[in-house]
Amino acid sequence: MSGPTAAGGQAAEPHHPAVVAVERDASGRHLARELTPGAFLAPRPLLPCPDRMRIALVGTRAGLLAGDDLRLHITVGPGARLELVEPSGLVAYDHRGGASAWRAVVHIAAGGRLDWDGQPFVIAHGARVDRTTEVTLAPGARMLWRDTLVLGRSGERGGAVRARTRAVHDGRELLVEDLDLTDPGLRELPGVLGPNRVIGSVTALGVRPPGPPHPYRTDLAGPGAQVRLLDTRASEMEADLSALYERWRTETGPG
Repeated sequence: MSGPTAAGGQAAEPHHPAVVAVERDASGRHLARELTPGAFLAPRPLLPCPDRMRIALVGTRAGLLAGDDLRLHITVGPGARLELVEPSGLVAYDHRGGASAWRAVVHIAAGGRLDWDGQPFVIAHGARVDRTTEVTLAPGARMLWRDTLVLGRSGERGGAVRARTRAVHDGRELLVEDLDLTDPGLRELPGVLGPNRVIGSVTALGVRPPGPPHPYRTDLAGPGAQVRLLDTRASEMEADLSALYERWRTETGPG
């Protein structure tokens, strides 16, 4: 995959990633093995919990511009539990003919668990973003992820985004998705997005949540499930996604 280009057409220099690595010692305590700030995000430990490590991903820049390459590397050690919190969302601004990238690489060891409460990612008019999420789960590992893409700020049609997600569990592909929303004319067709500009989801990987069925739930081929919602406004959807995320987090147990 080629890298993003700046407005002048030249390849942008890759930015150093934010790195989060947690582990659990022999006594059961959770430790932050590495918390390295990146070019766009700075991991900050929150108040300690007895059963997990809580980390906030704090933005250090106003948003993504042409040529930006946001990278995030997350590692959860054997038997450890990590909760990622995003205090605010992210906006990709008008790239003026250029492009940017957002890339997350996640590794979860045997018995590990990641709960990632993601905030909305807004693709403003004129932005062009390539977004990639790679997740590798060992046997017994699990991940719960809330994710929302918003096409445009208020009154905007929205920019272009291509979101690729690949999750591998115990060596087998569990979720492979290529969501191409780069052409406004195609994505606004009936049966695609239509008038909707907000795409939100809650995804469980490595575990299939029990509980009452959801009308938009899709069970994966292996241990996992996803609920995806479409709407014209983010506020109404976010309440539904937040409630579902909390319910699944409770129903899937302590990990």
